Amino acid sequence: MSKVTIQFEYEKETKNSVRYAEVPEDGKAPIVGSLYVQKWFAGNSKNIAITIDKKD
Repeated sequence: MSKVTIQFEYEKETKNSVRYAEVPEDGKAPIVGSLYVQKWFAGNSKNIAITIDKKD
């Protein structure tokens, strides 16, 4: 198992969700790319972090 925490920053707002763009680590390719989060949860957050736990 391995865990990675990915940082995202606000990109734009759509009708019912907020789109966040991944901020990749230096020299590494993005893992997720863009992430859509429902407005009721995202609120006014400009930055979010997601932790992925990969089960091998």
